[in-house]
Amino acid sequence: MKLLSFISLAFAACTILASNANAVEAPRSKTKSTAKAVKPAAAHVAKEDDEPEPDVALHNNFEYKCELGNALTMYTNAEDADHVAMRWKKRLYRLTKVDTTTGAVRFENRKAGLIWIGIPAKGLLLDSHKGQQLANECKTEAASLAEVNSKDSSAAQAK
Repeated sequence: MKLLSFISLAFAACTILASNANAVEAPRSKTKSTAKAVKPAAAHVAKEDDEPEPDVALHNNFEYKCELGNALTMYTNAEDADHVAMRWKKRLYRLTKVDTTTGAVRFENRKAGLIWIGIPAKGLLLDSHKGQQLANECKTEAASLAEVNSKDSSAAQAK
């Protein structure tokens, strides 16, 4: 009697597992439904890449000249110290400030993969998606963005 109960229980478990395996494999066999599901996802990603450009009409700008003839412009707004706009390769990007322990100023745009690291002597632009430098030894004749932000943060700490 116990043997018969054990065999029927084992048979029921195998039946349940087999039905789950068939349910998982069924969508894989339909190539048309899978192809249709991929196309809307690709269109959705393209829409995310087209984020609106920031309005820089009333911003202070710092023009940086970099190695290999690269140039970029940083736009700051005194009312919003946590964001800057950056013109790179004829496009404006909005970058968000990231706190660091080193004292360097770091801004990034995660969607575009851009990271700006600024110290008083120079700036560096990185592409986090590709893991490479886009611009190095970026310098400006005016007060750099790092100097402006360090003055703003020291003034805020004094208050």
